[in-house]
Amino acid sequence: MAEVKIAAETRSEFGKGAARRIRRDSKVPGVLYGHGSDPIHLTLPGHDLLLALRTPNVLISLDIDGKSNELAIPKSVVRDPIKGYLEHVDLLLVKRGEKVTVEVPVHAEGELAAGGNLLEHVLNALPVEAEATHIPQAVTVSVEGLEAGASVLAKDITLPAGVTLAVEEDAVVLQVLAAQAEEAPEGESEEAAEA
Repeated sequence: MAEVKIAAETRSEFGKGAARRIRRDSKVPGVLYGHGSDPIHLTLPGHDLLLALRTPNVLISLDIDGKSNELAIPKSVVRDPIKGYLEHVDLLLVKRGEKVTVEVPVHAEGELAAGGNLLEHVLNALPVEAEATHIPQAVTVSVEGLEAGASVLAKDITLPAGVTLAVEEDAVVLQVLAAQAEEAPEGESEEAAEA
């Protein structure tokens, strides 16, 4: 699990105008909440936060105003739909040793059985429960030699120590679909029927 240190500042201005001013300074408005405490409104450095969020389920060590250190995981990230820059982030306060429920990306490796079959990701991310400081980056599933109609269930995936499923064991994660034969264009099938 990657832990990234980010310096944050508390903020007292709210609303669209304040958020736009923050973004103009290449910073991102955010909120830190959890454990029944009052939400803390923060201003975070945009570039550092963007780099941190490239890692799935990153653990962020926040240095708030140089006075306190808190651990958090991203709960909700809002991006501009056109330009892609960060508009707002919600961070969930966590403690070392605490269990959290997160979604971990599923990566498939290996070759399917011959025949042009397709692999469908029913779940792109697997809900798991893990200690906040030991969240796996991803889980890898071998699909080597799977035939059409085969599926991989959540219970079939080997998880790291201390990580448990947060979804039903019989949930389908991956399935192999049979390749569909291409239909001949309408003109060709009519010509064949007339001949």
